Amino acid sequence: MAFPRRRNLFYHRLRSLVKVVSAISGALLILFAILSFLAPSPNESDHFHLRHHQTSFNAAVEDPITNGDSIFHIPSSGGKLGRDIWSSRNAKFFYGCSNASAKFGKAEAVTLPTRYLAIATSGGLNQQRTGITDAVVAARILNATLVVPKLDQKSFWKDASNFSEIFDVDWFISFLSKDVKIIKQMPKRRGKTWTPYTMRVPRKCSERCYQNRVLPVLLKRHNAVQLNKFDYRLANKLDTDLQKLRCRVNYHALKFADPILEMGKTLVRQMRMRSKHYIALHLRFEPDMLAFSGCDYGGGEKEKKELGAIRKRWKTLHKNNPDKQRRQGKCPLTPEEVALMLRALGYGSDVHIYVASGEVYGGEETLRPLKALFPNFYSKDTIATKEELQPFSSFSSRMAALDFIVCDESDVFVTNNNGNMARILAGRRKYFGHKPTIRPNAKKLYRLFLGRSNMTWEAFASRVRTLQRGFLGEPNEVRPGRGEFHENPSTCICEDSEAKEKAKADSRHKKHGKSDDSSRKDMVSDDHHDDDDEPEWPDMDDDDDQNEPQEKGLYNVTGLDYDAVISDEPELEEMLSD
Repeated sequence: MAFPRRRNLFYHRLRSLVKVVSAISGALLILFAILSFLAPSPNESDHFHLRHHQTSFNAAVEDPITNGDSIFHIPSSGGKLGRDIWSSRNAKFFYGCSNASAKFGKAEAVTLPTRYLAIATSGGLNQQRTGITDAVVAARILNATLVVPKLDQKSFWKDASNFSEIFDVDWFISFLSKDVKIIKQMPKRRGKTWTPYTMRVPRKCSERCYQNRVLPVLLKRHNAVQLNKFDYRLANKLDTDLQKLRCRVNYHALKFADPILEMGKTLVRQMRMRSKHYIALHLRFEPDMLAFSGCDYGGGEKEKKELGAIRKRWKTLHKNNPDKQRRQGKCPLTPEEVALMLRALGYGSDVHIYVASGEVYGGEETLRPLKALFPNFYSKDTIATKEELQPFSSFSSRMAALDFIVCDESDVFVTNNNGNMARILAGRRKYFGHKPTIRPNAKKLYRLFLGRSNMTWEAFASRVRTLQRGFLGEPNEVRPGRGEFHENPSTCICEDSEAKEKAKADSRHKKHGKSDDSSRKDMVSDDHHDDDDEPEWPDMDDDDDQNEPQEKGLYNVTGLDYDAVISDEPELEEMLSD
C-alpha cells in the first residue's frame, strides 16, 4: 500500500511542477511579446546611415549600428592573403584575339559603291562609344559605306564636341579600312548635299533584322539611310567574325584624340609618381543616381526631401521600398562600405585611390569614412591644375574621357554601379590582360554590412572575400556568351594552351623544396565552377519580337543594374547610362 501512495504523491508533485513550468513559460512568452511590440522596429537601412566617425588605424572603431556598444577593429594593413592583390590569377594564360578569319572578305570586295549608312548616337561618352562600335558592324552587315557617326550634342550631358574632338578620326578610318569603308561626311549628289532618309531600328536588332528592316529602305530611299538614337541597336550574339570586328573597333580603332590622350597620360603619370600601384574607383554617388535608386542612405527627413525632389523630375518613377531595393542589390554601396570592402580584400591604408566621380551627395562629410581608411585619395582636380584642365572642363565627354584613361590604366578598377563606363572598362581590361576589376556583390554584401557589429574583423573580411568570388575580373568568372558583349567579350578572349600546359608540367616537376611553386599557386582548375559564385547575368539575346520599332526598356542589364529605365524618360536614361 505504501508504494502506490508514494507513486501517487510523486505524480501529484510532477503535475504541480509541470503547471509551474508552464505558467512561467507562458509569462515569459507574454513578456517577450509585449517587449517586441513596444520596441522600435529595426530598419535594415539604419545600418547605412551616413553617420561620420573618425577612423583610427590599429585602434577600435565604434560601429555606427550600435552607437558604441560594439567594437569593430579595422586594421590599417590589408593583411597577408597569400596572393598578389594587384593581378589576376591565371591572367597569363589568356590574351585578346580579334583578327578576322580568312573567310571575312575585305571591305573593297564587299562594299557596294552607292550604299551609305549614317548614324546619330545617343547618351554620354560611353553609351555613344557602344553605338559607334555597333555602327561599324551594322555597316558591314549592310555592305554599306559608313559616314563618321554624329555625336549626341543635345542630351542630358550637353556636350557640343564632334567626333574628331573626342576620337582620332583619321586613325579610326585607317585602322578599319580593311573591314568597312568609312568617310567623314556624306558625298554631294548632283551638286547638292545628300540628305539620307532617317529611321530607327529596334534594340538588339540581329543581322537578319538589319537585312529585313534597313536594307529594303536603303534600296528604296536613294541608297542612303541615317539611323537615329543609335544606342544598343545591335544584338548581343552575332557571327564570330562580326563579334571580332566589334572588338577591333572598341579596343583598337577608337583611340582618343591627341589632346585628350596626352592629358590622360599626364594624370596617369601623376598617379604613378605617387605610388607604383593605384586603384581607380568609379564611385557614382551623385544625387541624381541616389534619387533614382530609391534607396535610403540614412540622411533622415532631410535626405528624403532632397532626393525626393530630384526624383519628382521623372514622372514614370514610382515609390520604391528602400529595404527591398537594398536586398536585391540595387543600391550603390556608400563610400564607407566601399572602403570596408577594399580593406577586407587586402588593400591597406597606404594604397593610393583615384576617384572618378561627379558631385558626391553629402560632399566631404560623405567621403570622410573612405578618406579615413584610404587617406591617399585623389581626383583629376587634385592632381592637375585648373589651367591644365581648362581645355576640357567645359565639355562633359572630354572630362569623362580623362577619367576613362586613368581608370583603364589603373592596376585595379572598382565600379560601384554597372553603367556603360563600368561595362566597357570591364571588357577592355579582360581583353588587355585581365587586369583586376572589382564589382561589389551588393546583393550578398548588404546583409554582411548589416550584421558586422556582431563579428570580428577577421570573420568579416573572410566573408567579404568569399562573397566577392566571381566579381574580381578573373578569367572564366563568367561563362562565354553570358552578360552583355561589351562587358564579357568572350569571343575575343583566347587561351594560351601551350603556356598553360607548360605551367602544369613545371608544377608537376617541382614537388620538393621549401619554396612555394608560383606556377602551382597560379593554376586554378577550370573544371570546377560553382554556379552560386557566378554573377547573375542573364542571356541578353532572348527571343524578343524585333518587329516592334521601339522597345520600352534597356535590354543590357544585369542583376546589379538599376531597372525601370524607360525610353519615355530620355534624360533619365542618358544620365544613368554612363
